[in-house]
Amino acid sequence: MPQTIVITGGSSGIGLAAAEQLAAAGDEIVLVGRDPDRLAAAAARVEAAGNGRAPLHFRADFENLADVRQLAANLLDELPEIHVLANNAGGIIARPRETVDGFEATMQCNHLGPFLLTNLLRERLAGGRVVNTASRAHMQGRPGTNFADEYKSYSQWRSYGASKSANILFAAEAARRWPDVLSVSFHPGVVRTNFGSGRLTRFFYRYAPGLVTPEAAGALLAWLCTTSELTNGAYYDGRKVARPAAHARDPELAAALWESSRTATGLT
Repeated sequence: MPQTIVITGGSSGIGLAAAEQLAAAGDEIVLVGRDPDRLAAAAARVEAAGNGRAPLHFRADFENLADVRQLAANLLDELPEIHVLANNAGGIIARPRETVDGFEATMQCNHLGPFLLTNLLRERLAGGRVVNTASRAHMQGRPGTNFADEYKSYSQWRSYGASKSANILFAAEAARRWPDVLSVSFHPGVVRTNFGSGRLTRFFYRYAPGLVTPEAAGALLAWLCTTSELTNGAYYDGRKVARPAAHARDPELAAALWESSRTATGLT
């Protein structure tokens, strides 16, 4: 049966590749992206892949939580059912940047924004699933529960790793709190995209040997969005359940992170 699948970070890379593959299989795709021109171009590609079915697409910048709230309102207005939310938007920046909401940009884009969006869509996701794009880079950083500290102690890869750990902890805690929603996280591989900022980081993700293609990583995301074989709360590396770093499987940290994220995003 065709599903309605919302993909954030859907205007390029893994998200776009998955969107095209899912559209070709007959699913209804809803794209979310930050850049209007890239988003429109992505929508045209997904329409072609879906034999002329034009996808809904919405612009939202996760560095602004007001954008996330408006996105949630738009999705609730337009979609009577949401079968899958793929929290795929994210990135890494070379230097700390404070958002308009007062948080470090990496943690807000990669964790707080998706956390807020998922919570705002929670009732519409009943009986569905949430797929969170994490990374093996989670091993390099443990998230704190005081998000002001993330800005004060910024280190590019540690901060990125902390945000990816937060993705894994969020999926596991969501499975405990919302048993009617299937929630997982996954490592997509080191993917050849225009990911990151800074000359060296962008050069690596475009030209380093042995990188995974966006199409291969997109196929993994598409599989996670549709397969019936998943374990609730699990972290996947490829199509197998993997064991994340100790801090990323700590239930006490997951619960504390959940509560501090609710406070930070204005849910409490």
